Amino acid sequence: MRVKEEGFYEVLAPRCTVLISTVDSDGNSNAAPYSFVMPVSSDPPLVAFAATPQRHTLANVRETGEFVLNVVPHQLLNQLWVCARPLPKGVSELREAGLTERRSSVVKAPSIKECAGWIECVSETEYEAGDHVLVIGRVVWAEYRDEFVNSQGFFDVVRAAPAMHIRGTRFVVAERELAPEIMT
Repeated sequence: MRVKEEGFYEVLAPRCTVLISTVDSDGNSNAAPYSFVMPVSSDPPLVAFAATPQRHTLANVRETGEFVLNVVPHQLLNQLWVCARPLPKGVSELREAGLTERRSSVVKAPSIKECAGWIECVSETEYEAGDHVLVIGRVVWAEYRDEFVNSQGFFDVVRAAPAMHIRGTRFVVAERELAPEIMT
């Protein structure tokens, strides 16, 4: 089946959904959902997200130079949609969604307590990319809940069950982890 070019990203699904939390220069918290997110470098540790220019997230990152990627477990999908609403500047989506601000370890932007993991970043650079702005941030702290450590000491994606975005209101969760057979 042919996919319209503007919907190409559905073919790249699923993508991890995060709530990006920020704070403005007056200390007002903000959170908005994103699935256009990707790691771009391990050394130095860099991550990127694509923001629409009119969102408070981008304005706050430009004001403060900081943001947090909060990995959203599927149980928070209803709260995620509250955070997607176009609320007035200064109104906290976190409070409106009934989510709990958690003090971040390095940055001033809050983390979201109910999330499965947190990646704290400082903004490095940004680029215009079509109808979005690509923001690249340096990871200054990353952690996930202890309950999601697997037997090998890694993040247990199946147990954490993050919401994986397909398109629009379509999401999936990981059912099981796969490992390729290693040829010797």
